[in-house]
Amino acid sequence: MRVLIIGTGYVGLNTGVVLSYIGHDVTCLDTNAEKIALLQSGKTPFYEPHLDEMLAEVGPKMHFTTSYAEANLSTVDVVFIAVGTPSLPDGNADLSYVRQAAESIAQEMNGNFLVVVNKSTVPIGSGNWVGSLIKESYEKRVGAKADGYFSVVSNPEFLRQGAALFDSFYPDRVVVGSENSHGIQRLSELFAPILEQNFPAPACLPRPEGLTGVPLLVCDLTSAEVIKYAANAFLALKISYINEIARLAQRVGADATLIARGIGLDSRIGPRFLNPGIGWGGSCFGKDTAALVATARDYQLEMPIVQAARDVNYRQRAWVVDALQDGLKILKGRHITLLGFSFKPDTDDLRDAPSLDIARLLVQRGAIVRAHDPVALQNAQRLYPDLGVRYCQDVYEALQGTEGIVLVTEWPLYRELDWEKIPPVLVVDGRNFLDREKLKSLGFSVLGVGR
Repeated sequence: MRVLIIGTGYVGLNTGVVLSYIGHDVTCLDTNAEKIALLQSGKTPFYEPHLDEMLAEVGPKMHFTTSYAEANLSTVDVVFIAVGTPSLPDGNADLSYVRQAAESIAQEMNGNFLVVVNKSTVPIGSGNWVGSLIKESYEKRVGAKADGYFSVVSNPEFLRQGAALFDSFYPDRVVVGSENSHGIQRLSELFAPILEQNFPAPACLPRPEGLTGVPLLVCDLTSAEVIKYAANAFLALKISYINEIARLAQRVGADATLIARGIGLDSRIGPRFLNPGIGWGGSCFGKDTAALVATARDYQLEMPIVQAARDVNYRQRAWVVDALQDGLKILKGRHITLLGFSFKPDTDDLRDAPSLDIARLLVQRGAIVRAHDPVALQNAQRLYPDLGVRYCQDVYEALQGTEGIVLVTEWPLYRELDWEKIPPVLVVDGRNFLDREKLKSLGFSVLGVGR
């Protein structure tokens, strides 16, 4: 099939690479000319494991453009809207990029039946809204009814940054939300190689043992939209729940990591997302839980459980700074090192990263802050030059003369440091990731989360 993907962020570009690899003719469109020029040169605009090599492998099968006219919608079977939907101050999603994409599609539609897929995480009801925008804009342009020329389908993404390609090739499920049989059929055909797992697995991303097929869930448009928000809110809730238990464990002298193992062995609960730490960040959980709360409020409903998950999460960031102050007594003038700056390993994304709030709080309390990250420092220097943090390319430079260390992001290299070269100081292990006993044997004081 011929596929157009509008937006070349994490979702759009990874989706495009995977669809191209399994045999479709893919064009990625973005209004950012600098980003498109970078992609046309074979380079990716962000860090994601294996994306560079997969982009090189699909090579000429993928096309990149800034022009809707060049994309030629008259020959396209499926168009994905995969643009950003950042949070507004009130928690609602900013849909200005979605509107722009929908109206541009309507201006270029040319009579062939087109399936328009909402791939961006959009508020509940956005499928109907996008459909109305396309219909009104198309009918105004051509002076004829748009009925029968297009269908809007919701196909929410469930990608983990740092594992986006793996999750695209081997998803837990594919959700298609539509009441239009032609739209459902076209998406089913588009994803058939993924659903049937009959494509040759990439060398860098081998197929999980025993995976012979992927479930397809077909539902109405609105239910698909709710599924996306409900899934992310539930995962966010699990993380905040174990962090709340960790606070209690610390007070009573229990070990939250053992508690997490104990409850995670219950098959009804499961072990994933039960890791005590400094909480979640990134582009999804914070934005999606805020949008869910805001959407419910539009319908005169409150979501106290989801709101509580948010409150617990953001308190964890302040807890890190309080823990340092409890241990060091005075933060003013102290040299503090942050190990890791991205919101999670295997990405350079700093959106809603815990490191940002931790750094701000430390600077406010008078600390001298240095930070290291293996891939995110370029983004940090570009986006947050005035944060008051010294960004160090060399990890040992960041640790020289330090008086306190915070493990923010669990990059594997931090476990492998030559800790004997580092002054034995207070370490706040915000991910319960470091070799606690080894550090203690070297004279470090180690404070974990819930330990």
